[in-house]
Amino acid sequence: MTQHRLEPLRGQVVDVFDRDAPPAVTVSPGDTLVVRTLDARGYLEPQTTPGQARPQMFEPRRGHCLAGPIAVRGAEPGMTLAIHLTSIEVSNWGWTVAEGRDTAMNRRLGLVGAPASWLLWKLDSTTLTGISHRGCRVALAPFLGVIGVPPDEPGEHPTRVPSALCGGNIDCRALVAGSTLYLPVSLPGALLCIGDGHAAQGDGEVCGSAIECGMTTRMVIDLVESPPILTIHAVTPTQRVTLGFHEDLNEAAGQALDAMVTWMQSLYSLDRQTALAVASPVVDLHLTQVVNGVWGVHATLPCDLDVA
Repeated sequence: MTQHRLEPLRGQVVDVFDRDAPPAVTVSPGDTLVVRTLDARGYLEPQTTPGQARPQMFEPRRGHCLAGPIAVRGAEPGMTLAIHLTSIEVSNWGWTVAEGRDTAMNRRLGLVGAPASWLLWKLDSTTLTGISHRGCRVALAPFLGVIGVPPDEPGEHPTRVPSALCGGNIDCRALVAGSTLYLPVSLPGALLCIGDGHAAQGDGEVCGSAIECGMTTRMVIDLVESPPILTIHAVTPTQRVTLGFHEDLNEAAGQALDAMVTWMQSLYSLDRQTALAVASPVVDLHLTQVVNGVWGVHATLPCDLDVA
């Protein structure tokens, strides 16, 4: 198999999803990709003081700074990409910002119009530790916030709002190294785009940013023709994960649970009602994120569950 490399250079980065964008690279199933991405805003240099203006890859910037598109030979609608995340390494700096934008969360917290509050982080990929300029120390658990494909619709599509079919800005902190994300193919070649590295994030990503950072990701991409479920799902080192996204939290949770129950039927040869009964004591529902224009919910099931 072949190894490919993508760098954050013009012609190898995008800030929208677009089915007509030319591929930055074309790979075959089973190939390895080593992808170096900038942080979500595409900063070319770290800030030396909180909030300092720094040059960006895209000015003006429309969305996340992403690597790609990555075309996959043989990928066709109806298939699913299997994206094996072999290793994820953070860069040596990152940032978090809580801004006073007019959002539902900021209105609830009384922070609309408040001045931005920045944390600048020094990141150590060996010890997996981050230390902010204020002295806050956190353990790192890096993952990619955005893994997605364009919809099969003309025009440029924003990177901010995720979906259960195309993925995108899913911000699921469970997708650490060793995980495999299964992503439905929406158009020939798939045109996968990735980025938005997060060194650490809590469920919810409550201020709208995590520890945003550059990242180097090694991955292997395969194709699956008959997945157990038709929406985005994953297997991590310890859990199976399904996801739902919707403006209504009940619907987002319902999507995630529906997919998990369907998966459990396939895994354990259960009828649907019995699968739901088994799910109740072992499946957790998490608020993936609350800031992307839709609610995100992911359901998790232990990989080692034994159903006799």
